[in-house]
Amino acid sequence: MAARPIPSCPATVSLPAPLLFLPPISRKPSVALSCSSRARRGARYSAANKPSPPPPSGAPGNESSSSMAKIRSEVLSPFRSVRMFFYLAFMASAGLGSLIALTQLLPALGNPARAAGVPETLKGLGIDVAAVAVFAFLYSRDRKASDAQVARLTREENLSRLKLRVGDGGRVVPLSELRGSARLVIVAGPAEFVAESFRRSRPFLRDLMERGVLVLPFPTDGNAPALEFGEEGDGEGEAEAEDEEVARKSRRLWQLTPVYTSEWAKWLAEQKKMANVTPDSPVYLSLRMDGRVRGSGVGYPPWQAFVAQLPQVKGMWSGLFDGMDGRV
Repeated sequence: MAARPIPSCPATVSLPAPLLFLPPISRKPSVALSCSSRARRGARYSAANKPSPPPPSGAPGNESSSSMAKIRSEVLSPFRSVRMFFYLAFMASAGLGSLIALTQLLPALGNPARAAGVPETLKGLGIDVAAVAVFAFLYSRDRKASDAQVARLTREENLSRLKLRVGDGGRVVPLSELRGSARLVIVAGPAEFVAESFRRSRPFLRDLMERGVLVLPFPTDGNAPALEFGEEGDGEGEAEAEDEEVARKSRRLWQLTPVYTSEWAKWLAEQKKMANVTPDSPVYLSLRMDGRVRGSGVGYPPWQAFVAQLPQVKGMWSGLFDGMDGRV
């Protein structure tokens, strides 16, 4: 029997490079075609520029978010587990001492000949009971702090898995791809609120760009916000050149758009519920360079405070103060 020829693997095809004004997000090719084994008798295609459906609520990706959050919690608080172990050990030791003291106290209460040792036994029992109470309190406090930290980090991991689009018709990437290259500010509210936030950011365009800030507008009412970039110059000469420069910086600062808005709305609704904020309140959320949540609030983003607190991403201090982004 003649051997059937094995189909050859097609060459890799790459899309054009992403927008030039955004720092490189990923080195993965935009489109990749891979050839499967003969047993599958077909080719498998994957396109990074096409959004894949979001995973269901019980998908392994959500479980990995919790696992990653626990690992990050251990890194951020490396000695908490050690403290909790010693708290349990001291509680067990004090509990055993209390049990021994009780076995000595009960016979002494019924035997007048041994009544002289009752005060000393009561003193030891009180010390053991107090030790159990103190170490139980310390253990409970660390446990609550650990659970709260893991819950917060889990929300941050879920946020990092949400998809966004870079530029008009650009690539679709998870938010985690911006870690280390941009400080994201999420502006969520009605379209009028987003448009007003855009107008308030215009005086600080240059300073915000120097600090690596990118804005993700998320209109919660389903309407498109009127973001006037001022592309058409009304003046001549220097005035027109200045208008073009402002338009270019505005497009660069506000170049992101959310993908799968239902997933974004669900995440924001959970955040508002935990913060005791009404569901229809317009909010902003700012992230650090490493993807951690720096701060949030109700109302317009404080652009001037961002400029005052955030370090620049270029220069001799670049990278040194990435985690020191203030509390705004």
